[in-house]
Amino acid sequence: MAEIISLEEAIASSVHDGDVVTMEGFTHLIPFAAGHEVIRQGRRDLTLIRMTPDLIYDQLIGAGCVKKLVFSWGGNPGVGSLHRLRDAVEQGWPRPIEIEEHSHAAMASAFDAGAANVPFAVLRGYAGSDLRDVNPNISEVTCPFTGEVLAAVPAINPDVSIVHAQRADRAGNVLFEGIVGVQKEAVLAAKRSVVTVEEIVDDLAPPSPNSVVLPAWAIDQVAVAPRGAKPSYTHGYYDRDNAFYVQWDAIARDRERFQAWIDEHVLTASQARA
Repeated sequence: MAEIISLEEAIASSVHDGDVVTMEGFTHLIPFAAGHEVIRQGRRDLTLIRMTPDLIYDQLIGAGCVKKLVFSWGGNPGVGSLHRLRDAVEQGWPRPIEIEEHSHAAMASAFDAGAANVPFAVLRGYAGSDLRDVNPNISEVTCPFTGEVLAAVPAINPDVSIVHAQRADRAGNVLFEGIVGVQKEAVLAAKRSVVTVEEIVDDLAPPSPNSVVLPAWAIDQVAVAPRGAKPSYTHGYYDRDNAFYVQWDAIARDRERFQAWIDEHVLTASQARA
């Protein structure tokens, strides 16, 4: 059953050095507050998994938390590259990282397989793709019923999955609304899960047609983190900070400017609470 605790306690108890960590959310509900807490607590040697790594993974990589990235697209949406990711891959700063690239379809299928507790996912995909040549975790299987040859990828089963949602009730049931990605599958596939929410309410209220309710029994920890998805958005609560995504391009290009931003906006926040 879900335990409602502080974000600091959730990260301290659930995210350990060397863990395989997923932080999911598609376009909105990206768990920036939780990612910043991982940086503040100085976690190292993490393998990060995310279908579309964007600014939060750029920040974690630049902060030296990451040894490997598993992904299907990486960039600053609508702006350009992730410069901390590029610096780590191309120059080994602040440390070298390993990358494992998949297609979106393969990663979504791999999350499904992990949630279903089966060892791998199959899909019709990768025909003609060069990813097969550089990723040993893309294989193939022959259907025992039709003889069709299909692509196969290992299931994703993180040590911990971290997602953000609109709200939870006092029993720990969580409601996601708006654009939903693979948050549900990521939570169900993981050994441990942390869900940050905008608020705790007495009643989740009638869900919208495009919504997901995760029951308390499927979640380990819930932490209140108002505006916990900024600069991305939370549907029904606040808008995306498009200007910051543009500003990040210049911040992330320069190592010293990046470090100054982390010191001021992430690490100093911890000192202010102390």
